[in-house]
Amino acid sequence: MSIFKNIEKSLIKKHSFVCYRKPNDTIISALFQNNDNIHTNNNLDSSGFVFAPFDDRNDTIIIPKESSTFLQETFSKSNINITKTTNSKDYDSREFHVNLVDKGIDAILNKNFKKVVLSRKEIVNLKDGFNSIKLFETLLNTYSNALVYIWFHPKIGLWLGATPETLVKINNDYFETMSLAGTLPYIENTIPKWTSKEIEEQQFVTDYIVEKLAPLCKTLNTDKTETIKAGTLLHLKTKIEGKLAVSNSELIKTLHPTPAVCGLPKDSSKQFIIKNENYNRSFYTGFLGELNMNNVTELFVNLRCMEIKNSEALIYVGGGITKNSISDREWEETTEKAMVMKRII
Repeated sequence: MSIFKNIEKSLIKKHSFVCYRKPNDTIISALFQNNDNIHTNNNLDSSGFVFAPFDDRNDTIIIPKESSTFLQETFSKSNINITKTTNSKDYDSREFHVNLVDKGIDAILNKNFKKVVLSRKEIVNLKDGFNSIKLFETLLNTYSNALVYIWFHPKIGLWLGATPETLVKINNDYFETMSLAGTLPYIENTIPKWTSKEIEEQQFVTDYIVEKLAPLCKTLNTDKTETIKAGTLLHLKTKIEGKLAVSNSELIKTLHPTPAVCGLPKDSSKQFIIKNENYNRSFYTGFLGELNMNNVTELFVNLRCMEIKNSEALIYVGGGITKNSISDREWEETTEKAMVMKRII
């Protein structure tokens, strides 16, 4: 039985599962739990596929490898036609988000923090006959350089995404992570023109991660910043790697949430988010991926994602705010990011 048939079967039986493909890979992997038990792993010491929320005061969910069926198969891309979806509504009004950004800028100018990432969600009404498995296939065909996944637990929800951002990859005591910030629309045959705001934001993220990781590492190196493409968007990325002097879980808890999805300093920006965003991020900007599977951990930040609830898709989007941010432009950036997901529904 193919993985896609198993997904269909698990959805009907309401059994927990995850199916995913790593960036630039042709193999799709899946863990089928075969029941509806909720397994938590806040200590990050088990083996399986982990699904963690933005707010670490809430439980981290794991689909355990030892009590699940693990399957893999090759996925062959096919040609698909994508049409834009317009039947959507904003969870928060434009005015609310612009005011939220202005409030964030004021807090930065008052030196409460250097950067904060502010988000919102949009609701898309799903068409009759919507099929989450077909949507997963569309994501697989569209985003070859992202972690593409479908995750389901009957007591928690149904999530899909295509995230370009690695939280961390750990193999024995060697690790790789990245700082990712800045957003521009991709225009073919055009050299991207990054503004001082975007370059500054990227450097903030890199410097902060290096500062926090240095005491945990035997060695630590950073590569040159480069532009990467994620769907129809461009981002600035810096690779960071080294050798660990501490446990894997300590590294993960130090990294999450990253400045790219929270802000810096972490604690003050996180408190501002929880107090002012006016909604629960849930698993958006959390992390997900393989935990301690064959001595390797490979985790990704949960971006470019959506939650399917009843006849609606809840699309989560956000952007980094610095002292040089312009609130109207930040709103436009979130609409561009929302369209990345809306156009494939």
